[in-house]
Amino acid sequence: MLSILSFFFMLIFVLLCFLGILANGFIVLILSREWLRRGRLLPSDMILFSLGTSRFLQQCVGLVNSLYYFLYLVEYSRSLARQLISLHCDFLNSATFWFGTWLSVLFCLKIANFSHPAFLWLKWRFPALVPWLLLGSILVSCIVTLLFFWGNHTLYQAFLKKKISGNTTFKEWNRRLEIDYFMPLKLVTMSIPCSLFLVSILLLINSLRRHSQRMQHNAHSLQEPNVQAHSRALKSLISFLVLYALAFVSMVIDATIVISSDNVWYWPWQIILYLCMSVHPFVLITNNLRFRGTFRQLLLLARGFWVA
Repeated sequence: MLSILSFFFMLIFVLLCFLGILANGFIVLILSREWLRRGRLLPSDMILFSLGTSRFLQQCVGLVNSLYYFLYLVEYSRSLARQLISLHCDFLNSATFWFGTWLSVLFCLKIANFSHPAFLWLKWRFPALVPWLLLGSILVSCIVTLLFFWGNHTLYQAFLKKKISGNTTFKEWNRRLEIDYFMPLKLVTMSIPCSLFLVSILLLINSLRRHSQRMQHNAHSLQEPNVQAHSRALKSLISFLVLYALAFVSMVIDATIVISSDNVWYWPWQIILYLCMSVHPFVLITNNLRFRGTFRQLLLLARGFWVA
């Protein structure tokens, strides 16, 4: 029987997913309209469109997966739906990490102020490389997904053919495969984009911090628009870093700890897993003038419709 606390966390998770789906869908819709109107997208918009699309699909699949696993635990373990859902989840998870990494790299090259020749060369070449980097990320995600699918298929076949030896239960076999196969694979495949993300975001934060300190020292007031803009940018980047790190750590922990749907921590853990892709789109919307203006118009329209 579902406890009141579990039901409360389940509602929060569903609400969080719906908010994330709406926010990511909003970003994709705005950029799709821009793409249709101009016939092309800027490199930054390409990355935002790819990131918004992957997060939108990932939350839709994740919501179905979590609810299906909770409602039909036994059937979920034995059916092919587990493999199919895992296939989509692994691909979207890998693609989302790569797209988020390229977004941080683009921000660093566009905003940071360094005079090193390698940095200047990357700053000049990176915009033209964005389409190829996105396609390469999709290709890498497909390869990673096939490796994960092979592991899931091995687990599924072993369960069907009763090759689990001795008194080992399916849950113990699943946990052993997760620790021995999935966790090392996830660490190896995700460490590359996460390392690139960490380096680029820390360089950008350091550059903005030094620039803000110089501006505060030279400015007559801390209320100067440029000082406030750099402070907002720093807060946005730090929140991006925290959410991205939380997503990576949660992914690694999820590969080693299998929390059953009858566990009281199941729904709080699902909230943590999907927190980044639900919260960060709102950070992007509030820090983008184009997104913020359209989003405010939609809120005013919805408010007027509700009041009427």
